[in-house]
Amino acid sequence: MNYKEVLKTAKSNLNGSCRVCPVCNGKVCSGEIPGMGGKGTGEAFTINIDALRKHKLNMRVLHNASNPDTSIELFGRKMRIPVFAAPVSGTTLNMGGKFTEQEYISWVIDGCLKAGLYPMVGDTAVDSFLITNLEELKKAGGDGVAFIKPWKNSEVISKIRLAEEAGAYAVGMDIDAAGLITLALHGKPVGPKTVQDIKEIVQSTKLPFILKGIMTPDEAELAVEAGVAAIVVSNHGGRVLDQTPGVADVLPEISAKVKGKITILADGGVRNGVDVLKMLALGADAVLIGRPFVSASFGGQSEGVKIYIDTIADDLRSAMILTGCNSVAEVTDRILFK
Repeated sequence: MNYKEVLKTAKSNLNGSCRVCPVCNGKVCSGEIPGMGGKGTGEAFTINIDALRKHKLNMRVLHNASNPDTSIELFGRKMRIPVFAAPVSGTTLNMGGKFTEQEYISWVIDGCLKAGLYPMVGDTAVDSFLITNLEELKKAGGDGVAFIKPWKNSEVISKIRLAEEAGAYAVGMDIDAAGLITLALHGKPVGPKTVQDIKEIVQSTKLPFILKGIMTPDEAELAVEAGVAAIVVSNHGGRVLDQTPGVADVLPEISAKVKGKITILADGGVRNGVDVLKMLALGADAVLIGRPFVSASFGGQSEGVKIYIDTIADDLRSAMILTGCNSVAEVTDRILFK
């Protein structure tokens, strides 16, 4: 099986919930929530792609970077490449319903671990899905990160306990899910949090805590104040607020404010190894990728996930060679054409 065959099979298995376009850019699926699209006009999804695409790379070939090290260590785990499978869940809500949540997440977890990465598992409107995701993570030795929706603090903390029991090595909250339509349709009580709310959650666990959904420098500084281990610069794939800027547009200013004070992850429009390299150059320490992991798992199960990761890794290595980067630590905005 190759990656093209994976995508062809995924198109059938997703039952129309995702068209598996040649470029996953949100144009065909705009407004399709529930589904895989972006909210409203869909532009907050499409701009993530456009924002990354406008950045171009300086090609350099007079150097000694012939065998670059693509690995990175985060939260005490060494990763083959600086990429996480984002916490995407909700097979029956958004993915056509052909496969169960257990099948889908088991493929993502297994494929990631076999390819040298770590998965992030998520929470959603269906209460049992987080339980399922954590059960599958526990079977895999707890090698992953659990994300919880912004419920009231007592419920968040109780779910952190479940993640701890499953052996997760870090936990997080996709606080931007406060605006998710799928949660609203199920009458789920989510909402924004104060800095004090986040401090309480951070202090409730010994695990590194990641706050996902930061899109402005001032909120990045508030996250530092709250004591979180990492932020994810993310507009939730364009699924919560129409007409936001792209992640690649806001990342440099956020990085300028908090780089070195906190780990910076970026999630929005990353599709291949070149995109990973661009995000690193713009200030991220690592990236999250969401929708393509759905396609990879629906098209080839755990093998499809591994094939996709191998494709990204090869692409990233090649791009690092041709921009003169011996390691991830050497990637700076010097490689970006201005």
